[in-house]
Amino acid sequence: MPTLKDLAKQKDPLSGGHRACAGCGAPIVVRQVLMASKDPVVVTCATGCLEVVTTIFPYTAWNVPFLHNAFENSAATCSGVEAAYQSLKRKGKIKSDHINFVAFGGDGGTYDIGFQSLSGAMERGHDMLYVCYNNEAYMNTGIQRSSATPKGAATTTAPAGKKIPGKQQFSKNLTEIMVAHDLPYVAQSAVGFWRDLTTKAEKAFSIRGPKFMNVLQPCRLGWAYDPSKTAELGRLAADTCIWPLYEVENGKYKLSYKPKEKKPVTEFLKVQDRFRHLKKPGNEAIIESIQKETDRRWEALLAKCEQ
Repeated sequence: MPTLKDLAKQKDPLSGGHRACAGCGAPIVVRQVLMASKDPVVVTCATGCLEVVTTIFPYTAWNVPFLHNAFENSAATCSGVEAAYQSLKRKGKIKSDHINFVAFGGDGGTYDIGFQSLSGAMERGHDMLYVCYNNEAYMNTGIQRSSATPKGAATTTAPAGKKIPGKQQFSKNLTEIMVAHDLPYVAQSAVGFWRDLTTKAEKAFSIRGPKFMNVLQPCRLGWAYDPSKTAELGRLAADTCIWPLYEVENGKYKLSYKPKEKKPVTEFLKVQDRFRHLKKPGNEAIIESIQKETDRRWEALLAKCEQ
């Protein structure tokens, strides 16, 4: 399990001076995941917030080998690089003991546009880790809804108005879809839990084969909150069980965090402007449905974890 002292000794994989918004959780996810690797890393990254703010030509914030690719194919690119590495290693042209290959993608480039390449790479069994930095919408292109956007959230393509009170559907459970791929390791974490995130990343890197991590990353622009509250929001998501922290290793579920007191979902919703319309009279049923679905998913997870 990595300690703060261990992480402090690691070379920073991402330099300061990038152009992410104040309070953005994406650089936190990148640093904490990559600093958990004891071996060299190669990163591929889908078009999105992370790529845009770290690679504005002719500059780069990356201190590790980095490949930018299209919105839809971060996993495919990473799998190709990994396959090339394995081929060169068999031919004796690469002497490195091991390299960790990591693909990053936002929820738009993972849940939706990039889902096909992600599923294909995982099914083929490439030795790589895919990390979804999940801010629950297409934030880079104007805050459009994605299939990761939670019910009731207002976005530019699912606006809150007189007829439609934000997105009408619940978010897709991509973590469970990845579990269904029979991967050796799948995990969920969130910004605000550095030890949980780095420990899971370290475990993922120690396992050979395809791995997937889904990390909730509050977006101060699309979620509309005080940028100093990013880590606090990640913790609130876990304390309300809207975003449980757990891992699945070789099919066995393990709960990573169980709140001492399960808070109502309103504690998470009320501090974000994307849900402010739900405070208006007439929207009580939406909040009730969010609470009911959160409870249902939480109880189902507890059963799988035998808790």
